[in-house]
Order: sequence, then C-alpha cells, then structure tokens
Amino acid sequence: MAPTVMASSATSVAPFQGLKSTAGLPLSRRSGSASFGRVSNGGRIRCMQVWPVENNKKFETLSYLPPLTTEDLLKQVEYLLRSNWVPCLEFSSVGFVFRENSQSPGYYDGRYWTMWKLPMFGCTDATQVLKELEEVKAAYPNSFVRLIGFDNVRQVQCISFIAYKPPGRE
Repeated sequence: MAPTVMASSATSVAPFQGLKSTAGLPLSRRSGSASFGRVSNGGRIRCMQVWPVENNKKFETLSYLPPLTTEDLLKQVEYLLRSNWVPCLEFSSVGFVFRENSQSPGYYDGRYWTMWKLPMFGCTDATQVLKELEEVKAAYPNSFVRLIGFDNVRQVQCISFIAYKPPGRE
C-alpha cells in the first residue's frame, strides 16, 4: 500500500521578485518644467508647519503636555505598577540631551542621569513613588526629575517621562 501525502495547510510566501514595473500605474499630469511646486499630500492641507528646533527643548515622553498634576502622576505610576515594571527616579540639573564633548555618532552628553536611591523593587503603592518624588524635589529643587519603569524580566526600560521640572525651566 502506498503512503498517502497530506496537503499542507500552511501557505507559502512567494520569494521577492524585485520592484514592480510602473508601466501599469496611471500617468500624472506634469507641467513642462521639472518644478515640484505643486506637491500635495493628497488631502486638503497644502503644507505642514515644522516644529521649530531653535531654542525649543523637548525633554521626553509627555513633554508636550502641560505639567502633570498629582492625580495625573498617580495614574501614570499606577499604570507602571500594573504593568509589573519597577519604578525608579533619576535627576539632572540639565534635563536634556546635548552634544558638547564629542561629535561622534551615538555620543550625547546628558544621556545618563543620577539615580535617586535604588530602584523601588517590590513597590506596589503609587503613593510611595510620589513620596520619593517629593524627597528628590526637596533635596534638588533646581533639577529635573524623571520617572522610569524597568521590566525586570526583559531587562529593558519600558517607560520614562519627566515627573518634575524646576520653576522657570519649563
């Protein structure tokens, strides 16, 4: 008796065949010159304003929002704790990344901040984190404070945002 061969239920993907020909695409109307003055994104908006980079320091996640209230901070910390991430506080008098000592690729001054105490392993209460935040603010009132959430299983930083900006440095 000959063995029967079952058809595989998995689908195979065709190998890459290179770029497709543009011959089948509709031709666009172009003016006699090679000018691109009529470029459009296809919508009603004709152009978009780019955020100015001069004298405009953006810090990290949530930095485009107004300063977080205590309730907002509690919600962020509760999310961090629900995600089983370890909270950690860091502070810096500068508060942003800059390039001063080297122009080599990947090098930035101000990337690493000073850690406040140790990461809060085993923390289950958001108010404990806010209490530590208040201690950092009292000890270093002219420094930025950021809150970080580490995933101790994957060994990565999952969340980071500025929790406190010193007065006059927003």
